[in-house]
Amino acid sequence: MKANRAVRRSGLTAALVVAVMVLVAGVVYAVAAKPGITVQVSPASQSVTRGGATTYTLTLGSTNGFAGTATLTASGLPSGATASFTPATVTLAASGTGSTATASVTVTTTSTTPVGSSSPTFTATSGKTSGDVTAGLTVNYQLSGSLTMSATPAATTLAAGSSAVYSMQLSRTGMRGPVSFSVSGGLPSGATWGYTPNSTTGSTATLQVDVPATASDGTYTLYLVASGSDDAGTTRYAYASVQLTVTTSGKAFTIAGTAQTPLAPGVTAPLALALTNPNKKPVAVTNLTVTVTSVTRTPSAVAASLACSTADYQVRQYGGPYPLTVAGSSTMTLAQLGVAQSDWPALTLLDRPVNQDGCKGATVTLAYAGSGQGT
Repeated sequence: MKANRAVRRSGLTAALVVAVMVLVAGVVYAVAAKPGITVQVSPASQSVTRGGATTYTLTLGSTNGFAGTATLTASGLPSGATASFTPATVTLAASGTGSTATASVTVTTTSTTPVGSSSPTFTATSGKTSGDVTAGLTVNYQLSGSLTMSATPAATTLAAGSSAVYSMQLSRTGMRGPVSFSVSGGLPSGATWGYTPNSTTGSTATLQVDVPATASDGTYTLYLVASGSDDAGTTRYAYASVQLTVTTSGKAFTIAGTAQTPLAPGVTAPLALALTNPNKKPVAVTNLTVTVTSVTRTPSAVAASLACSTADYQVRQYGGPYPLTVAGSSTMTLAQLGVAQSDWPALTLLDRPVNQDGCKGATVTLAYAGSGQGT
């Protein structure tokens, strides 16, 4: 009987030991909360017109005793957009339930930022501790665009059978697409016109008006039009007018010139023009133009079927001051008239992505035209 009671006590003791071990194991797995940073954003989303900017306010807090300086960064912005923070760093102190600080973030877009929605993320980082928040951003087209145009010179005089050149200057807002040009009326009978380029995403173009030899004397007002779609898809127009005076009185002055340097693909050669005035009185030249009329290949290039045409060449028109006064019964070069070589007209052999061996040794024929008025 005594032996049996001793066995039962031993079993009870073993059970108690097991229970104690389980409790100890539970204490080992208890983990304390880590210090952290919280970030909130207001408003939760913003809209901005492409090319503009918008601002969010960030509220940062510390949790579980975090204290330190956090650096602010942004990610997930649409292409071309940037973010700037004020201030760029914030300091948080640990105190009871935590401390807070605020900062502003300005997101700036460009004219090339894609239209649509994105989700930028703003992050506060201090060492290995960080917190972030995601906001909404919608980039919209500009509500409307505008287009204006000017032309120089405002007026020019030329002999029948000559050409006049006008320089066009565009000013555009909210219009990234191409703008095309036209002449809506006012031309002398039989006159033709052309813009270079005829359509552009840039801000400049050149208008050349060719007046036939049969044109009558008189002053004509040419009405010029530029048109294109703004970023919202609405067609915008711009207008300008210039005067063109055609005269057949007096003797025509002549123009001659040659390229100053040999041509090669990508090379531009200034054209040294000389103006000859056969009249006894001075002539005030108010317009000069140059065009490529033909290209003659060498016999070997023709035999080998190597191509070269006027499309391989480009003319830069005269860019100097007017008028150019040529004394009576004299010949004067642009250099003698005080025009800088950088303003002379020039001929370029374009560097095109095709075989241009046919242009080696080719002869380029240029046509010169101008207008002026005698005193």
